[in-house]
Parts: sequence; structure tokens; C-alpha cells
Amino acid sequence: MHLTDATWTDVRDADADLAVLPVGSTEQHGPHAPLGTDALHAETVAEAGAARYDGEVAVAPTVPVGVAEEHRDFAGTLWVSPDTFRSYVRDVIGSLAHHGMDRVVVVNGHGGNVPALGEVTATVSRHDDAYAVPFTWFEAVGDHGSEMGHGGPLETALLRATHPELVREDRIEAAREGASETWGDWVSGTRTNLAHDTAEFTDSGVVGDPGGGDADLGDELLDLAAASLDRLLTAVADRDLTAER
Repeated sequence: MHLTDATWTDVRDADADLAVLPVGSTEQHGPHAPLGTDALHAETVAEAGAARYDGEVAVAPTVPVGVAEEHRDFAGTLWVSPDTFRSYVRDVIGSLAHHGMDRVVVVNGHGGNVPALGEVTATVSRHDDAYAVPFTWFEAVGDHGSEMGHGGPLETALLRATHPELVREDRIEAAREGASETWGDWVSGTRTNLAHDTAEFTDSGVVGDPGGGDADLGDELLDLAAASLDRLLTAVADRDLTAER
């Protein structure tokens, strides 16, 4: 059940207590991929995982803007502060819980959201009338996760599988030529990244080779992520929350 398409009586009659909330970002993904890549991927994975789950689960509308100031030098990027993002996500989860959907998996498509989501889901679970956990799709695709990058092979492959019309294939070479091999500008032997913004280490906004992932890889990534989300949904639905509340 997708809340965007459902009526209020549909939601009432479904009586679901489990929901997925996709969250993404509106940010540059190189000259070849759309600004909405992270939001599209979060929604795609959320819907695929919900479809696999053997039970009732509501899919909430996608939160399209996240913590993405690191991409501010590239036109079209939108962002909110971590405080605003945490407050917004917390309020949306509170709305779901008000209608009985008080077990929520936040399905994330953007790396910059990860710290804030860890914090807000813990806050919700400790202090609100709901239980929430985060799920980031590219952390749930096995060994492929090491190739993540940004606008690189994984994200572009998933787009080729699910939204091929949005990939500007004629710009792949430009994206590749201006890309960085790794994320950040690291001091050797330390855990310090000297770069705060993406433009400091990549000219095209891309990290990795966007030509390195085809639609078949995208299908595999979606299958892996959806299967992992299905397992998480089952665990959240079965969890005894007596100790948490």
C-alpha cells in the first residue's frame, strides 16, 4: 500500500502497523544522472522490499531533500541542515505512528543522510511512541558496496535498470573524464578528510566510473537490496518492543 495512492479509508481498513519511509536527496550526480537519483533509488528499493514482504506494509511518500551541502558547488543541488532533516523525519514518523504505523524502517538513498538518520531513529525509539531503524540500500548489496562512489557504477547501473530514460548516455565520457577515483582528499595514514565539499576533489561531481555498471548489474543490486530490506521488515515486525518502551 503506497500512501500517495491510497485513500484514508484504505489506510484505516488496512490496519497496518509497519511502514517504510524513503528518504533521498536532490543533488548533483554528474552530468549524466538526474538530481533526484538518491530519492528515486530510495523509493524504488522501498517499494521492492515492501512488495517482497509477506504482510501489510505502508510505503510513505519520499522525502526528497536531505543533508547535501557538500554538493553545493554544483547547480541544482538542494539541502537542509541536519537539525531540520532530523526534525522533519521525526515528525513524519510521528504522523505515521498516530495512525497506528508505529514501526518504521527509513529507507535511505544518500550517504550524507546516514549520521542524522542514525541519531533521529534512536531518538524516536527512545522517546516517542514509535520504533524506527535506518536502512541504506547501498550498504545492503554485499561486496558491491565497496564500489559505491558517487554517480558511479552502482548508482548509474540501478538507474539503467529502473529509469533508463533519465541516464544521459551521451555524457558518460564527460562524467568519466572529470571524475575522482575515491571520495575525499585524505591525509596518508590518518582518518582525516581534508575536503569538506565534493568540488574539491572531482570536476564532474562523479566518483568512480559511471560506465562500469549496466542494467543487469542494476537488476542484481535491486534484488539484493530488496531481499535485505524484506529481512529487516520481518525482524522489525517480529521485534518485542516491551523493553524499548
